[in-house]
Amino acid sequence: MLMLCLGFSGLALAQEPVDQEMASRIRQEAFHHSQVMDILGHLTEDIGPRLTNSPQMAKANAWTREQFGKWGLANAHDEAFDDFGRGWEFSEASVDMLAPRSAPLYALPKAWTPGTDGPVEGEVMRVSIKSRKDLDQYKGKLKGRILLLDDAREYKPGTEADWQRYDEDQLTELQRLDLPKGATRDRAALIKRYAERQELTRTVNAFFVAEGALATIGISGWDNGIIRAGGGGSRRAGESVGVPELVMMAEHYNPLVRALERKETVKLRVDVKARFTDDSNRPGYNTLAEIPGSGGKANEIVMLGAHMDSWHTGTGASDNGAGVAVMMEAMRILKAVGAKPKRTIRVGLWSGEEQGLIGSRAYVAKHFAAYPEPTDPAQQALPAFLREPTGTLQKKAEYERFAAYFNMDNGSGRFRGIYAQENTAVMPIFKAWLEPFHDVGATTVTSRNTGSTDHVSFDAVGLPGFQFIQDKLDYSTNVHHSNLDTLDHASADDLKQAAAIVAFFAWQAAQREEKLPRKSLAQD
Repeated sequence: MLMLCLGFSGLALAQEPVDQEMASRIRQEAFHHSQVMDILGHLTEDIGPRLTNSPQMAKANAWTREQFGKWGLANAHDEAFDDFGRGWEFSEASVDMLAPRSAPLYALPKAWTPGTDGPVEGEVMRVSIKSRKDLDQYKGKLKGRILLLDDAREYKPGTEADWQRYDEDQLTELQRLDLPKGATRDRAALIKRYAERQELTRTVNAFFVAEGALATIGISGWDNGIIRAGGGGSRRAGESVGVPELVMMAEHYNPLVRALERKETVKLRVDVKARFTDDSNRPGYNTLAEIPGSGGKANEIVMLGAHMDSWHTGTGASDNGAGVAVMMEAMRILKAVGAKPKRTIRVGLWSGEEQGLIGSRAYVAKHFAAYPEPTDPAQQALPAFLREPTGTLQKKAEYERFAAYFNMDNGSGRFRGIYAQENTAVMPIFKAWLEPFHDVGATTVTSRNTGSTDHVSFDAVGLPGFQFIQDKLDYSTNVHHSNLDTLDHASADDLKQAAAIVAFFAWQAAQREEKLPRKSLAQD
């Protein structure tokens, strides 16, 4: 039986054509004439962080369009998705302890929270708000105060290496699929908690403003001076944005709490220069370009993509400037080697990913397929990623012409293979396509699903969308959503390898006789 299985696997690989000559041309361009670090450097150090709808994101949209045009790509343009909200940016943030001693402290603001309109000074007060009823005890007590929102947290020394690569045992383990054991989450409870949390946030924002609090400070979720800060306030015009909200490194936050516990008076000076760049809600923008196909398959589409938006505390190098640079470099490589694909190869640089895959979901809904909008007000109030599919999937004209989508969004680590998203029919195909890159570490095809990246927008409507397996490097230990997400943490050799593989996968998908196999949707 084992011999039969091995024989079948070898036959499947032999039956999948692999363009070795093109693989060689792509490798030569990618490894010896790479521009991937130049792309990433400009995106992160010249443009900077790219919060959706910020001025920096607009610069990134414009610059990537310009680059695509210089390389000879067609139809480079921005495409709007509706009503994301307002833009926001900050330029400075400082916190100084004035009592019980003088010391500079390190904190950064959450996105979509206001600035202080100049330095403000106030005594520090610890508050604990888990529900609306907790607000009553603070009425009339917050005016002129700077509020600490969290408890102190015990320092936990790291037990794993900061820099991580898969070893052979881990890659072997990735190829094993654990059978599902039924629903692991109560969806109704999840939605209820989300709605309650959103309502509490809106209430607390308005309460702090009404009570005259000066600012709030929370503790970073990571130690060792790393600050992880996402969104706060509200990006939606017409909603309360609360007071300035900052996140402080744990080693500076903990002493403030301990001083209060010792009944000492703690006084801080806070100065945050932050602003909303729009007075009203406006759309976000994805950037797209393509290499047109030729012949009878020219109206069929292969896509590759990555999200260009980032958080604001670092420069968004690993999350996800690395993915953008690789996808742009893959398109440049294909043009440089004179590729003339049968199918159109299109690149999408998404926005709004950090707020729930908003840009890619909107693109898929407009061009390929979407479920009907819910009529239940409770469902309408939820973000798209939490809504239950309603009715029959509504397929657009391009749905049947779609061949494949390939995504990158897990830092700058080397590709070790690809997730098949439980689409077992593509596994022998991908194994064949990876063979020219075994010598640079890409060997593994796993049937497992992976989530939380823009390929999910395609997979959710039955389109073949895939994310690559990547070495972790320090993505989960130092840089993800943190102030350390900068160019210095990117691996140039890994990005060169990734760009070559993306370019080759796009080429193979564009050239093969049939489009990639699809999974069946539940309604099919």
